[in-house]
Amino acid sequence: MSAPDTTTDIPDEVRARHTELCQELDDHSYRYYLGTPVISDAEYDTLMRELVGIEDSYPALVTQDSPTQKVGAPLSTDFAEVEHLVRMESLGNAFDVDELNAWADRTSAEVPVSGYLCELKIDGLAVDLVYERGRLVRAATRGDGRVGDDITLNVRTIAAVPERLDESVRPAPELLEVRGEVFLPVEDFGRLNERITASGEHTPFANPRNAAAGSLRQKDPRVTATRPLSMIVHGVGAYSPAKDGGEDVAFTSQSQAYRLLGEWGLPLSDRYKVVTTMDQVREYVSYYAAHRHEPAYEIDGIVVKVDDFALQRRLGSTSRVPRWAIAYKYPPEEVTTRLLDIKVGVGRTGRVTPYGVMEPVVVAGSEVEFATLHNAREVERKGVLVGDTVVLRKAGDVIPEIVAPVVDRRDGTERAFTMPEFCPECGTRLGQQKEGDVDLRCPNARSCPGQLRERLFFVASRKALDIEALGYVAATALTQPLEPAEPPLRDEGDLFDLTVDKLLPIRTYVLDPDTTEPKTDPKTGEPKVVSFFANKKGEPKKTVEKLFEQLEEAKSKPLWRVLVALSIRHVGPRAAEDLARHFRSMDAIREADEEELAAVDGIGPTIAASIREWFSVDWHAEIVRKWAAAGVRMEDEDDGSRPRHLEGVTVVVTGSLERFTRDGAKEAIAERGGRATASVSKKTGFVVVGDSPGSKYDKAVKLGVPVLDEEGFRVLLEAGPDAAAAMRINPEPEETES
Repeated sequence: MSAPDTTTDIPDEVRARHTELCQELDDHSYRYYLGTPVISDAEYDTLMRELVGIEDSYPALVTQDSPTQKVGAPLSTDFAEVEHLVRMESLGNAFDVDELNAWADRTSAEVPVSGYLCELKIDGLAVDLVYERGRLVRAATRGDGRVGDDITLNVRTIAAVPERLDESVRPAPELLEVRGEVFLPVEDFGRLNERITASGEHTPFANPRNAAAGSLRQKDPRVTATRPLSMIVHGVGAYSPAKDGGEDVAFTSQSQAYRLLGEWGLPLSDRYKVVTTMDQVREYVSYYAAHRHEPAYEIDGIVVKVDDFALQRRLGSTSRVPRWAIAYKYPPEEVTTRLLDIKVGVGRTGRVTPYGVMEPVVVAGSEVEFATLHNAREVERKGVLVGDTVVLRKAGDVIPEIVAPVVDRRDGTERAFTMPEFCPECGTRLGQQKEGDVDLRCPNARSCPGQLRERLFFVASRKALDIEALGYVAATALTQPLEPAEPPLRDEGDLFDLTVDKLLPIRTYVLDPDTTEPKTDPKTGEPKVVSFFANKKGEPKKTVEKLFEQLEEAKSKPLWRVLVALSIRHVGPRAAEDLARHFRSMDAIREADEEELAAVDGIGPTIAASIREWFSVDWHAEIVRKWAAAGVRMEDEDDGSRPRHLEGVTVVVTGSLERFTRDGAKEAIAERGGRATASVSKKTGFVVVGDSPGSKYDKAVKLGVPVLDEEGFRVLLEAGPDAAAAMRINPEPEETES
């Protein structure tokens, strides 16, 4: 009796969608391979997961030609084909901790796993290298996993790839096939794009991965040689045992293989880690989720492997992926979306900045609708047109940025952006602050409502006076109220003279939280208007009381915070701390000449000139006078109650402390004459670590800088460096004989 024909049970719409997905994924896979993708990795993963779901429900649709059964992309016809000695497999993906745990449960149910190797998943191009008798004889792309393209001449231009293996420790194998990832360091990516733009070679690359792929696929190796590519090895294919004193030495585990590969001079990551439990795996995953941008290269996840090679062989592989490894994928930081318009915004210094208005899209875990384009020259450099499909990037907490257009998606309806001649907030003609400046600025600094709004919002920010009740909407209401109310603030000098009577008449639009446009009344079609500081009875809202409480607290903030709040160009928290520590009062800073200011450690001529220029403006000086009259602290008194025993000492605070906020710790250091910095160097006096200290702790240990816990930090503040040095939690560096 013949088996039932299960293909007849598949709905026509499912079969059609399956065919459509297969064709679409094959096309995107080929474009990715060539380094010219038109969708993001996240969009590709979504399509692939949909296809996997269909094939799981209808197994009869699975064929050898399905993208779920293939590795990599179709081969290029521009390079000779090379057959890999051992098939190059792709990796299965886990998109959340539950999927990672499920993989671990399946694996441990089959074999007794005693160790996992965790390493970073570099967002580059997979490459296969073959060494014979220690000499590089061939390099190839992954291709379809069995056959790749011969790129030997191009790979030989990569400085990190040894032409001959180092046999000073032990002889190299007769045959050694290794796999790795070729990448372009993030720092070099920007410089490469600048060079490409300046020369007019072609459209700048959208990201480092595309740049690496495009560079490796150059027909002329001399072009590849001009690209600063690098490589990290992460696997072994075919090999013959190495010799050690006449004895054969075989690979027994991933970590042992890495040690041997390192001895032969092959480039390895210094960030992989061997652990024994899944709790430790999850800690590794969490750490790099928070420190994703520490490495010099881009990563899009973590690879977890069963370390023992014997167990890897027992677990085996499916037709496409190994069962002994999995890639944990982080939420994407790059997506594609449509650029609906380019508008401009006015900043607190008058700088007019273009920004993109896009179809809302989720990137790095949050919905994004706006993204910066920096300046008109940057719009031109990136070649972005209104209507383009664009690559959008949001790295960690950084403001979303439009990286590049997807040129292949253009249909001819796109249009170029033209920078406006006049300020969109006050109508003043825009201009350059100085000749050659790439930024256009509105010169109407005092009266431009946009600049005042941004400055007022900055005054209330955490890095300045930290007035939580004065948010962006409140700053808008105070500077741009609806008629008949007059703005209660002519400039930020009036902030501490606010009264309830000045606030109650202020009305503003009710904004739609999704579009930030005014909501309309369904009956009248007119924008909805509400009293911002008054309730329906005309009485002050509770937020008014909170605002005045916080304004009173702000008056006692240290001098450096007041300096930051003044929005003096180039004077951020660090420069403000240096100035306050040296001069101790606003009067002394105002009266100092440019030479005296520039002589302060950490200031220099540019900041000094900016300070003198700021104080030379009458209405700027009036802001300081008004704040002082209102009781704002204008000097850091030194009554001798606090010792200044941290003079000349730099301290880095990292991780979470129990008894100090980050700002509180910095202020405690500054009050004792010390300097709080963000980066660790040989000149750093102490590194204070709390919970989850990250890489700064590792760097301090490497450099031999004294590391203190919170108790050691307390001793440093109370008793000084000598007493604290005895409480360091890392060993002192050993002295070496000269």
